[in-house]
Amino acid sequence: MASFTNRRQLTIEWGQCDPAGIVFNSRFFEMFDVSTWTLFEAALGVKAHELAKTFGIVGILLVDARANFLKPAKFGDVIEIASRVSEFHRSSFEIEHHVSINGELAVEGEETRVWAARDKTNPEKIGGIAIPADVIARLAVG
Repeated sequence: MASFTNRRQLTIEWGQCDPAGIVFNSRFFEMFDVSTWTLFEAALGVKAHELAKTFGIVGILLVDARANFLKPAKFGDVIEIASRVSEFHRSSFEIEHHVSINGELAVEGEETRVWAARDKTNPEKIGGIAIPADVIARLAVG
């Protein structure tokens, strides 16, 4: 499926690195999270903090995350993260993140997220609800 891809660049900072100056792998999951929210912001035209109010949801909850580390990112490297929704389900979706350094793939990441809202009969419960067709349409644009 062709889909909307959001790209962002950032420079690796010392605080993201271990003592050897290499990005500590868990920091990539933080970058993926920010990249997911900026993907939705760019595609939907809604600021991340307004997504819940705009669509009547609690958020886009993370339920699974994984990564394949191919090349280390180091202090001072400029990286590009390209993020896109690769697959939609009724209430969940898969996101792919590709991190490159100088055009070379360094990290592949994937997330599973749920379009979630409070249960109308029991507000203590949160669960997945159907993703609106217009949201899918905006994120599925090639």
